[in-house]
Parts: sequence; structure tokens; C-alpha cells
Amino acid sequence: MKHLFSKSLLLIALFCFDLLPSAAQEISIIPKPVSVERQSGEFELTGKMSIGYSPELSELATYLHDLISAPTDLNLPVKPVGKKTTINLIIDKNRVQAEEGYRLEVTPKKITVYGASRGGAFYGVQSLLQLFPAEIFSKDLQRGVKWMAPAVVINDAPDRPWRGMMLDVARYFYDKEFVMKFIDMMAMYKMNKLQFHLIDDSGWRLEIKKYPRLTEVGAFSGPKENRMGGYYTQEEIKEILAYAALRNVDVIPEIEFPAHIQSAVVAYPWLSCRGEQLEVPTQHFISRDLLCPGKETSIQFLADVLEETVKLFPSHYINIGGDEAVYDRWKECPYCQALMKKEGLKEVSELQGYLVNRVSDMMKAKDRKVVGWEEIIRRGNVKNPVVALIWRNVEDSIVATRTGHQAVVTPAKDLYLDFPEYKIPGEVQAATWRPPVSIDKCYNLPLNDYSKSSTVIGVQGCFWTDQFIHGTVLQELRPLDENRSERYAEYLVFPRLLAVSELGWGKPSQRNFEDFSQRLKQHYVRLDNKECFYRLPQPTIVKEEQNAQGKYVFTLEPSVPGAKILYTTNGEYPNSHSPEYTGPVEVAEKSNFHAITFKNSRRYSLPIYFAPDYSAYKQYGTFVGEWTPMQVQRAQFTLKLDATGKIWSNGSYEVTLVRTKGTNGLNIGNLTLLKRDEKLAEVKKSAVLDGSNIAETYSFTLDSFEAGTPFSLNIQANGVGGNDVSGLVFIKKLK
Repeated sequence: MKHLFSKSLLLIALFCFDLLPSAAQEISIIPKPVSVERQSGEFELTGKMSIGYSPELSELATYLHDLISAPTDLNLPVKPVGKKTTINLIIDKNRVQAEEGYRLEVTPKKITVYGASRGGAFYGVQSLLQLFPAEIFSKDLQRGVKWMAPAVVINDAPDRPWRGMMLDVARYFYDKEFVMKFIDMMAMYKMNKLQFHLIDDSGWRLEIKKYPRLTEVGAFSGPKENRMGGYYTQEEIKEILAYAALRNVDVIPEIEFPAHIQSAVVAYPWLSCRGEQLEVPTQHFISRDLLCPGKETSIQFLADVLEETVKLFPSHYINIGGDEAVYDRWKECPYCQALMKKEGLKEVSELQGYLVNRVSDMMKAKDRKVVGWEEIIRRGNVKNPVVALIWRNVEDSIVATRTGHQAVVTPAKDLYLDFPEYKIPGEVQAATWRPPVSIDKCYNLPLNDYSKSSTVIGVQGCFWTDQFIHGTVLQELRPLDENRSERYAEYLVFPRLLAVSELGWGKPSQRNFEDFSQRLKQHYVRLDNKECFYRLPQPTIVKEEQNAQGKYVFTLEPSVPGAKILYTTNGEYPNSHSPEYTGPVEVAEKSNFHAITFKNSRRYSLPIYFAPDYSAYKQYGTFVGEWTPMQVQRAQFTLKLDATGKIWSNGSYEVTLVRTKGTNGLNIGNLTLLKRDEKLAEVKKSAVLDGSNIAETYSFTLDSFEAGTPFSLNIQANGVGGNDVSGLVFIKKLK
């Protein structure tokens, strides 16, 4: 009897287990839905099924059909919703009230996606796709896959109406196909606003028929043999917009002015104050040649360009840029000075407010709302409500609140994805004017809950491409048909875009980075199937401890399911021949241990890296460089230090040299601060660092900071009595 009783319990347990969704069908949707209810059983996709649709969703049904048919080879009929349709896409505003909300019901026999709008139904489809095996995202036939999805009920809606990304195609031109892929990846993670950065000093990318030289001349730079650039015809823009509309992505054109417009000035010199013939730059810088607001011909140019742009783009929003204008030309321009006198303006910066008002009046008449970087609400009194992109500091959004405007939070220090994730030696070339933006820093950006009365309507990540014009390191070799620019963009944007998507979708109280990290692990294989060249994360350190012998013991686990971990304990970086991790590793020095995520001989991560500990010198600020006996000479030499990223805004700074060891002294002289090759400051000094005087400090003030621009420090020095002297250099911003 005892045996029979035990056997009965086992059968009951097995029966109950069979009713539960399988562990293989773990729900790992990003962004995380508001509500997920697991049900018993699973849905299996077969060729006997069909896709049904409400009249408004026929295009979405075809989209789903095409996605499913490629990897599964199942040609599911697409027809209006009926009793026998299996996967149904339905507009139902009674079941779903939120504009972009959806309800997804999956049973063992049927799938129904309800949306309050086409956008909501589209997002329901995206969550459905994430329930199937990752191979569902492949463009190629996948054999041997059981197309199962767990039975589930999901009720979901975004917390914020603006969940955006900015793509810079002005500094570096990406072709139409890549822009579409970028939109597709945004839509996969329920992001709905693409700021299309079409205009900058280094390129004009939008065909304007009334001003053909904007693209004939302004879209290209460099000599004939190295000519680079490009632009989108209006027909290509229409293709992009149709592609985006199906995916619920609102493409917002950015026509930048009064700064970042040298490409237009090159084409039509009369647009600027001086009217000089310039060249489209091949190196990144911020041009001083602004659009001249004092000339009515310049205002008419804007009106004409915006007229064509608005006709082309259906978005309710038009972005006018407005950042980083340096007003030197306006100060000396007789047209601008006459306008200031006429309008009763006291500060030259108020001319920008005048310009914003002229343009916002034009756009209001066309039922368009102006968007721009936060400078547009800080330069004079802007009459019409606008949307300010807050890129300097999240707290600056309060300026919008006080002045009747709206804000989208996109702080550089948290959401600029052209910064690297970490500062690891060997990282790809990336922006360095601010510290790295790790994925957890991006995900954990503090935000207030959104409400309809709030002025902060959402968040936006930004991807700038000025790194392509800091030299030729990133330029593609067209004869080899390379696509390194696309891979570079994807490497930096992914997987951080997934963090931005969840940041914008849910309430702050629902965010949990540990939970997000676990779900993220299931998305790497989905990105693989989407042919997205994301940044492979380093292995995860589960435990780090010291044993009785004082040695460090590391326990690891893969960050990417299915990938190997390879490691070294001699300080060298691992390669494909390094030993594979199978259990805890013991090392005498932390700095000797490195480990990589390894997928194959061409796809592996940077190593786990332990940065030197400078906490003992925290009173001096941030580490900026060092000197060693190999650099020191008895004759005068120049200690050259890269301060890009350590100097991050205007203000007062201190640079401190600290002698750490050696038998000799170091004689130090003048310090020079350089922005590229431009000398900004020189600090005179004569001192000796030795056993009795281990630290010396230089002080200077900076008032011409430029984002994305390299800064360096040159210090004159020589060894005293020899070259056996080492030390560290730190920098601290005072205010």
C-alpha cells in the first residue's frame, strides 16, 4: 500500500507539472509588461492555422505572416477575423483603454491580441513574438524547432508617451536600409519616437527641392578620392516613413539651427553673417558660422526648408536643434545688431529666442509643435509651448515646468549611447568627453512617474556619430564592401537600447535591475537572430572572496547563455586558446585575472578588468595619467596627458601631480591646456617633487568647452639627478 501510495503521489505530481508552462518557455519580455498571468499549457504553431484581423489591422496581419513564415516555412492564411481564425488581431477599445495599450491572450488553442489602436496591437504582437523560441526572429528557415509559446494573459500599456532614440546620420551618413533596421529594432522593444538628426556642420542629408545645393554640395566632404557622405531623396524618406508607420514609430525630422549648420552655409554662403565661402568639415568641431537671424533672406530660407519638411513628414513634431550656439559672429554682425535694436533685445543670446519664436509661429500655423535641445527655452522668452530635450542634467527639466513647456529627459551622462559602457583597455573608439555609461547606470536613471499633467513626457537615448570624423579609424573601405559603421553603431547601442526601452515603458517603482539583467540574458540569442552586432558582456562574477592564504577566488557564470568562459591568471588577455572556465579560479593578484565571454573565434567580449585603486588620492579628484621612469628624462621633456572626458564643462579646475616612488626628484614647469591644437590656458610654475614635497597643484578656468572635443594637458618636466621617479596626475572640477 505504501508503495502504491508513493506511486500515486508521483503520478499526481507529474500530471500537475505537465499542466505548468515548461521552464524552456520562461517569460522574459522586455520592456517588462504591467501584468503577466501564467496559464496552464502551451500553444503550438502549425501549418493548419490562420491569422485573422480587424479591418484596421490588415497590414499588421501581413507583417506578422511575413515574420512567421521566414523561419518556420508556415504559410498561414491571412483573412478577416472569424470563428476559425487562430491568431486574431483585434481593435477593441472596451477591453483596452490606454492609447498604446494591449491585452494578449494565449491559450493552447488560440491567440488573441487586443489593442486600443494600431500601435497597441503592434506592441501586443511584439510581446507575442518574445514568447516564441528566439529563432522566430530569424530571416532564414530554422529546422528542428518546436514553435511553442506559453499560455498567458498579459495586460500592458506604457507609462510615458515619448520613448525615443536619436540617430545621427548627419555626422556620418547611414543608408536607408540601416535606418529601417534601426527603426525595426526600436519597434521590437516598443520605442515610438525616432529623432532623425539630418543636419549638422558636416552634412545635410535631406533633399530640399527648392535648394538643390544643400545636397549637391552640403551632403559631401573630403577630396575626390576620399569623398564621403550622402543624402536621402524625398522618395527614400517616404519609404522610411511608411516602414516606420507600420511599426508605430513617429519619425521626427531635426533641421538644426542656428548652429551646426555649416553644411548649409557651404552651399549658400549668404545664410551666414559674414557670407564667406567655407568647406564641409571632415573633422568634428562646432562651427562659429551661424545662421544669420538679422537677414530676412535667412528666415525665408528656414520657412522654405520647413515647408518642404513638414509636407514630407507627418509627425506632429518638428525638431529645430538649437544647441551649442556660440554668438561671436552675431555680436559683430550689423544685421544682427540692427535687429536687436529693433526688437529691444539686450543680450545677443536673445536673438535665438527671437528665431525660435518666428519658427514656432510658422509651425503652429501648420499644427506642428517645435522640439529642440534645452537651449531653446534658455535663450530669451519663447512664447509658444515647445518640447525641450534635457541633455545636460535631469534637474534642468524644472525650467520647462516653470515656463509652460514640456520636457523629454535625455541626459548625456546617462543616455548618450556613443559613450562606451565601461573604460576597459582595448574598447572600441567612442566618445570620451564624459565618463562611460554602463547599462545599469542607463537603466537606473531617476525619473518621476509620468502623469497627463506632468511636463516630463518621456525619455530618449541618443546615438551620435561624430567619432567617424575624429579621423579615419572608423571609415569604411568601400572596395571591400564593409559594413563596419553599422556594426559599430549596433555595438554601442545594443544592449543598452533595451534598458532605455524599459526605462521609458514602466513606472520607476516597477524597475528592478537584477530582474532586468536575468531577462536580458534571454535576449542575446534574439539579437543574434535579428543579425544585430551587440556588445558581448563580460562574464558575471557571482562571488569574489579571499581564502586563508590571502589569494583571491573568483566564481563566474556566463552572461550569455550557451557561450563559453575563457580565462587567464597571468595578467595577459585571454584568447581562443585560453583554458575554459569549469569552476572557481584562484589567483594571487586580482589584476592577474581576466576572463572573456567566448562565442566563437571572431565573437568574444572584452575581458573582466580590475581598474587600479586610486581611492587613497580621492581628495585630488579623478585620475588623468601617470609618469614612469621610462618617460622621464634629465633634459626637459613634455608630459602629455589626454584630459578628454575629465574636462566636461566650463568652470574652474585643479590639476595635481603626486610623486609616488623613486630615488630621484621631478622638476616641473608650466602647464598648458589645449582644445585640439588651440591653447586655452597656460599656468606658470617651477617646483620640485621629491621626498619632502610629494604633490603640486595647478589651477585654471575654462570658458570655451565643446562637447565631443578632445582636451589635453602638456606639462614641462625633467628628472632631478636621474629618471627613477614615478607618479600620478589627477584633475578636479571645483565649480
